[in-house]
Amino acid sequence: MELGTAFVMGILLGGLYGLVALGLSLIFGVVREMNLAHGDFVVLGSYFAYTIVTACGIDPILSLALGVPVFLVIGYVLQRFLLNYACRISHDTVLLVTFGISVVLQNVFHITWGPLSRNLTTPYTLSGLAFGRFHIPLPYLLDFLAAALFMTALYLFLKHTYLGRAIRAVAQEPTAAQLVGVNVERVHAITFGIATALCAVAGVFLGMTFSFTPSTGPAFLIMAFGVVVLGGLGSIVGTLIAGILFGLVQTLSGHFFGVVTQTLASYVMALVVLSIFPKGLFGK
Repeated sequence: MELGTAFVMGILLGGLYGLVALGLSLIFGVVREMNLAHGDFVVLGSYFAYTIVTACGIDPILSLALGVPVFLVIGYVLQRFLLNYACRISHDTVLLVTFGISVVLQNVFHITWGPLSRNLTTPYTLSGLAFGRFHIPLPYLLDFLAAALFMTALYLFLKHTYLGRAIRAVAQEPTAAQLVGVNVERVHAITFGIATALCAVAGVFLGMTFSFTPSTGPAFLIMAFGVVVLGGLGSIVGTLIAGILFGLVQTLSGHFFGVVTQTLASYVMALVVLSIFPKGLFGK
């Protein structure tokens, strides 16, 4: 891979990383919870799309018309009727509950779809775009465009709608929001539902870019956590920029030092940046 191609692919890959981390960033910023099942929900989105595609023969992206509302309801129900109660006990309880959900999901994946790797293959996922000497796989470009689209949509939703302003109020000061009539637990449930719906979106684009297995989730949880912390907790712009940094460091380190250095280089970069900006690039 040429240096220029590695640079462009790193930026585009960063879009996927930002998209995977977006839901986790939203949960951190509003609910103040650590969802240890986040990566598995992303993989569940991949498997859900895989099932719809194989059963109905429709495009993976079109499967989001069903996947997004289903995942929205799943996330809302989990937070409203399980995690809200766990949060009243302690944040450690939330960690244990989400860890339990992660284990359950991974076992469901094994039982339902088996241990073999899967992917969401379409004619266009096997094609690419040529720009002079650069050849860019089309899924990478779709990843970045999807990240830009959904991050912009989330930003506009939070800024210009009544529910979005309520979510922002709860994120800034839940006690004050409750005093002016905001149902904090309901807002937490809606926020978790939106974050889970974003996992469905990330799962589709992940499945079109990489293969996935029942054990893929924890690796993407760790990556998403690194992106969220590096970008600044709850920052949409920071999530995208941190994702791009992760993507760039991985592709460039792979170009210069080999594939085995990619993961190490990205987290060394994160540690260096956090030593200079302890709250992340856009943390407050």
